Amino acid sequence: MKIKLYNLLGVESGEVEAKDTVFAKEPKESVIHQVYEAILANAREPWAHTKGKGDVSGGGKKPWKQKGTGRARHGSIRSPIWRGGGITFGPKKERNYEQKINKKMNNLAVMMCLSLKAQGNQIVVLEDNPATGKTKEVAKLRLALPGANRSTLWIMDGKNVELLKTGRNIAKLDWQQAKDVNVVDLMRHQFIVTTKKGIVQLEKRLISKTK
Repeated sequence: MKIKLYNLLGVESGEVEAKDTVFAKEPKESVIHQVYEAILANAREPWAHTKGKGDVSGGGKKPWKQKGTGRARHGSIRSPIWRGGGITFGPKKERNYEQKINKKMNNLAVMMCLSLKAQGNQIVVLEDNPATGKTKEVAKLRLALPGANRSTLWIMDGKNVELLKTGRNIAKLDWQQAKDVNVVDLMRHQFIVTTKKGIVQLEKRLISKTK
């Protein structure tokens, strides 16, 4: 797989050869969808919580005697059929939404997403990252590259605090390290920007963990 290479002026300067085992995988929607949903489920925190009959206060005394009143028999005013009573089968904060993701399958899905981007010419490879993390410089470079003003994920080959700070000031631009990028990151952005080192880092991470 050959991907176009650009310099820091946003001008095409050649091509980068990327490994087919990572950037030319046949995409399978079912695999990508399963991993995508699993990641979202694992990030989900249950917040809805209802109280059952034993959780609400009051109701210790029987509201009226069992027989002789002509009314239906009741043992507690906190019964679910009473106003202010407990909730039957309501949501609980103890619920666990976690789904297991097979590591091999997870990395396979990442490679499929990268392959989709490569096939659609939605991966932009730079010779190197900008020398400084100035917002003006990065914004100008992004406008000169393909997919300007489209949602973009900039994949870094290592931790770069200056670039991370810059990303907060540019609309539709997010940052992630090659070692941490996942299916959700890739699917939520239309274009990918990285460097030659970033491509190497992705290949090293995905091939070693898929074998």
